[in-house]
Amino acid sequence: MKLDPKHLAQLSVIVEAGSFQAAADRLALTQPALSRNMRALEDRLCAPVFKRDGRRSVPNDLGLKLARNGLAIRIAEEQAGNLADLAAAGAAGQLRIGAPPIVAGRFLTDTLSQFIADNPNCNVELRTGLVHELRSMLQRGQIDVVFGPQSLADPVDGLEFIPMIDDRVAIMCRMDHPLTHKRNILPSDLMSQSWLAHSRGSLLRQQTEAAMIASGVHHMHIVCETDSIRSALEIVSATDLITSMPIETTRTYLFDQLCFLPFDHPQFHRPIGAIYQGNMPTNPIVDGFLKRLLKVVRL
Repeated sequence: MKLDPKHLAQLSVIVEAGSFQAAADRLALTQPALSRNMRALEDRLCAPVFKRDGRRSVPNDLGLKLARNGLAIRIAEEQAGNLADLAAAGAAGQLRIGAPPIVAGRFLTDTLSQFIADNPNCNVELRTGLVHELRSMLQRGQIDVVFGPQSLADPVDGLEFIPMIDDRVAIMCRMDHPLTHKRNILPSDLMSQSWLAHSRGSLLRQQTEAAMIASGVHHMHIVCETDSIRSALEIVSATDLITSMPIETTRTYLFDQLCFLPFDHPQFHRPIGAIYQGNMPTNPIVDGFLKRLLKVVRL
């Protein structure tokens, strides 16, 4: 049996107020209108919810039980209304973002942590993956925005890109690596080294190999592959292996153990920004986080 939730909510107000007239005043209804609604509820139930007590109608046992359901409905409506107000103000809702593993590190999480602290009513979902995985999630509507390299959006119609930083790729090694003593790094120097490479499906791996070939490094002696950024940093800091890493998104991990070599090439150019579906309606939660992140990276 389906009951009108409005009638149950009104019944709970009658129980709280103690009379039909007091409840009608709180509900901004006339007393006859409220009485008609209660008769409609009883007709639907085929049972009374009030009993006579002198000249007063008071809820019976069934009426008191249904009034508790009505109170739950009112509380849910009030909470939903408050949440809607917060969402309209950009303080509540859902933030669904995606990023490659290296970008999803401190570049995002420091700002994201503060955003969560300032917006406790917002549900946050952070997904990581390779470029093709993130693009698919964005196109299927599983995430609202991707923070990643511009090339993620280039081949796809309808995706918009807001630039944030040029996260140039560079060659990384441990601080006391033999190559750190050379003033000029030559292609032959890089070909003589053992490499730690990123996973084959990653854009960073593809970009590194393209830049190496364009620089005259025709062979990379790869002895280790990983899709874990943390593992890559730890292995390189403890061995003579070299690897490639984006400068800006890994700068905070360097400390006094790792460094970048003075070797550059135009193909190391790597713009990072926000990528989203251009035909989707604006989302105040996403816009709020994006503005916050842009402020941080442009300091």
